[in-house]
Amino acid sequence: MQNRFGFKDFIQFLLLAIVVVLGWMQLVQQDRDRLLQQDLLAKLGSIEKRIASGGLAVGPAAATSTPVAAVRNDSWAREGAKIEWQEPWGFATDPRTVPGSSTSVAAVRNDSWAREGAKIEWQEPWGFATDPRTVPGFEEGGEFTDLFEAQPAKLTPYLGTDVYVARVADRVVDSLGAYDAKTLRFRGTLAEAWQQDPNGLWIRVKIRDDARFSDGEPVTAEDVRYTFMDFINNPSLETERSRSITDQIKSVRVISDKVVEFEFNKSLSFNLIAACGNYILPKHFYSKFEPAQINSATGLLMGSGPYKLERLDPAEQWAPGDDIVLVRNENYWGPRPALDRMRFRVVNDDLARLVAYTNGEGDQTLPTSPQFVKMIADPTWEKDNQSFKWINMRSGYSFIAWNGGNRNGKPTPFGDVRVRLAMTLCLDREKMIRDIWEGVGVVAKGSVNPESPASDPSIKPHPFDPARGKALFAEAGWIDRNGDGILENAAGAPFQFEFTRASGGEISERISNFIRDSYAKVGIQVSVRVVDWSVMQEITKSRDFDALTMGWAATSPESDPRQIFHSESIKEGGDNFVQWNSTRADSLIDQVRSTLDFNTRMQVWHEFEEVLHEEQPYTFIRVAPWLRFVKRSIGNVQTYKTALEPYEFFRATALPSKGD
Repeated sequence: MQNRFGFKDFIQFLLLAIVVVLGWMQLVQQDRDRLLQQDLLAKLGSIEKRIASGGLAVGPAAATSTPVAAVRNDSWAREGAKIEWQEPWGFATDPRTVPGSSTSVAAVRNDSWAREGAKIEWQEPWGFATDPRTVPGFEEGGEFTDLFEAQPAKLTPYLGTDVYVARVADRVVDSLGAYDAKTLRFRGTLAEAWQQDPNGLWIRVKIRDDARFSDGEPVTAEDVRYTFMDFINNPSLETERSRSITDQIKSVRVISDKVVEFEFNKSLSFNLIAACGNYILPKHFYSKFEPAQINSATGLLMGSGPYKLERLDPAEQWAPGDDIVLVRNENYWGPRPALDRMRFRVVNDDLARLVAYTNGEGDQTLPTSPQFVKMIADPTWEKDNQSFKWINMRSGYSFIAWNGGNRNGKPTPFGDVRVRLAMTLCLDREKMIRDIWEGVGVVAKGSVNPESPASDPSIKPHPFDPARGKALFAEAGWIDRNGDGILENAAGAPFQFEFTRASGGEISERISNFIRDSYAKVGIQVSVRVVDWSVMQEITKSRDFDALTMGWAATSPESDPRQIFHSESIKEGGDNFVQWNSTRADSLIDQVRSTLDFNTRMQVWHEFEEVLHEEQPYTFIRVAPWLRFVKRSIGNVQTYKTALEPYEFFRATALPSKGD
């Protein structure tokens, strides 16, 4: 029988062919979808990596994040030709920043973290006070060298406590808030927003989502809790200074990964500063060490700031004598600084430091007043140098500290308020300023900057009055009993004391010579002990001195006086190293801290200044303006109310010299 291919067979074959083709097309489409998905996932992964590394900015904070240039691909370009990158096109005036806009930044902010019913104080993104990229001559890269006057002993935050450590740590470690360079308004840095209890007993803080430490790890609420509760308040750590000014913090509670709440045991005017003005440390780094290791460490410095230590090796730490070298933190969450590196080099001697600066070994130096006056008088000086003299928030005061307690178990002569006041009256401080500092500065009258409203203008510095001083010495039992020109007490012991100063050159030597000669004229014998600055902290902790000279620099428009003058700060080697124990002063300090109304608090400050004036735990010598020489090759040096902001500096090869 013969088989035939009929019409019915044709239809079946055609249907089968259609089914096969459709199946093949579906397989092809699935394969295409799979490739597209893989490509999309790869791109998303790339974007996530760039966001995690700080290389890509998103949302309203884009203007303050790492520049687009940091992640641009230049493989398309002709080799050797300059690429003129163009900024992404955007609003000339962003409508979201205009008050009343329905799409304002505030309108799209997430407030789910906040306590209900309490005002949210949103903080503008932290950025440059003066963007270096807007300054003529801007260039990126290079190194800036700052010449230090003394040697810091250690860089570990809260353990290294002198001004030199602060000048380094401020570049490396961030706080939740800081003072605005131009306005002195306290505002958020790591903090995106905060809420404050109207009764002053709690503060809730929202941490920026993009904030991260220099190793790329995010800054979390747990890091904040650890900093205060496990580091500052760890009795095994040598953090007495910070404990004394944060003792009102009762607890620090983690609300969520990026939300932390401070609870206070009392309502104080300094609560916001205590909570938000202290360095935040990475728990994952510092918790690896035992307290004894941290106490003995010299270079455990890590944070979330624009720079980081070039070498952060616990087994091979920075040590005194080495230059301190910082490099740009490529994980920094804020605006990218221009300089690649910052170097801090110690030159103790005043003359040697100026020579090193003029020889090009440094880009910035603090000149002595005589050096400043002499150099700016040279008509050629300003051609290649910038000279600055101004009062700012950090303008401090120099003083002689009188140890009013015991030294090595024996009382000093300075426990008597009459003796301390007489010591001030017998010192011609105006002449000191004329002869030692070439007239630069004014006589200090207390611990408060005379430009601050906390200073009482009716209180004037004690005059030079040796006659009254001698009368007070006699009243306190110190008279020349044998006619040898030396004051003796009732037991016949001569009035003599040891004056301790740090090594450092001509100015320090002039000060000690002036003091020795001044007191010799009224019958007091002075011996001088010269020590390295790095051991001065140990001397004050152990109270192993009769009298010493140093200075305090402020860190805020109102610095908490408890740290230096309250009797509680005598304990545990605190900063009341003169051991001044005044019930009246303690009460006023407590009132300053607890008075929230500004005008009322200023009146309490005035009363406290009067007590200092009467009891003279220090002889306050001089309030000095800041003096700085900076090479003209360093651009964007601005004299702010907060001092200088070195992370805004840049080094240029073609900045014009003055007069060009």
